[in-house]
Amino acid sequence: MTRLHAHPERHAVSRIGWLRAAVLGANDGIVSTGSLIVGVAASGTDRSGILVAGIAALVAGAMSMAAGEYVSVSSQADTEKADLARETAELTTQPGLERQELADIYMARGLDPDLAFKVADQLMADDALGAHARDELGISDISTARPLQAAFTSAATFSAGAIMPLAVVAAAPGQQLIPLVVAVSLLCLVLLGALGAKAGGAPVMRSIVRVTFWGALAMALTAGVGGLFGAAV
Repeated sequence: MTRLHAHPERHAVSRIGWLRAAVLGANDGIVSTGSLIVGVAASGTDRSGILVAGIAALVAGAMSMAAGEYVSVSSQADTEKADLARETAELTTQPGLERQELADIYMARGLDPDLAFKVADQLMADDALGAHARDELGISDISTARPLQAAFTSAATFSAGAIMPLAVVAAAPGQQLIPLVVAVSLLCLVLLGALGAKAGGAPVMRSIVRVTFWGALAMALTAGVGGLFGAAV
């Protein structure tokens, strides 16, 4: 007789909440701070001025990321709560219609009517709101909005990304500052793309090309702006 063994699985989608915020924060920290440093350096500003601008960009960027993530994800959370409250009221006032609605969803997925109603009845008997949240509203533990988690993750990873080009400014010789900042920033983006792809189960090379292309373009454009303003002054 065949013995059945447990088959635990860990899917990448379970990381989507914090992974999105982490990749966004780190990418923005590297690109925005590295680009700003390159632009300010191209304008002819001395090292101390570049450092002040870079540190200000780190602090302002981290706070902006945290606030932006918190506000946007809080809006999502508010919408989820409003939908759940409406669903709770409908389950109380019109349970028959809600049962039909759930069965219709299962029939649309391929179940025959009898089985669809049996599934709907069993799920609603166990956790009616949870069943409607998952299958009607698309709300689950994986996708539930977590504003504080998103805000903290984005701020922390932005700071970690921004520190790298700042460290180059502090250590690099003056004549080599711009090429070293660009090189280190692009290297960090390559690592970020690879790590993000590995964590999310996505193709590594596609992720690397995507983040490095936009990072290189941002630094090139900012350097051009800095050079123009520096020449004008």
